[in-house]
Amino acid sequence: MIIGTLSISVFIMGSRSLKDKRRIIKSLKDRIRNNFNVSISETSAQDNHKYSKLSVAMVGTDRQYVNSTLSSLINFFRFFPQVQLVNYELGLL
Repeated sequence: MIIGTLSISVFIMGSRSLKDKRRIIKSLKDRIRNNFNVSISETSAQDNHKYSKLSVAMVGTDRQYVNSTLSSLINFFRFFPQVQLVNYELGLL
């Protein structure tokens, strides 16, 4: 069994309040869950309306598949129009 983890820091563009941030993050998380079949949660900076840290987890039997899926997810963040990828950390156990 392979466990993949991904920690992502993003800057949220166009967010002027926590309500804007929550709307953008919810949309982002819903798209990710539907397209990548992973678990995702906002794990830090819940009170900052311009910044968020998200954590992603994925379990699989094939190391290459888990790594490929999480790498594709990083590219998804790079091209998502409402957020700017600041930093990420990918790990496989």
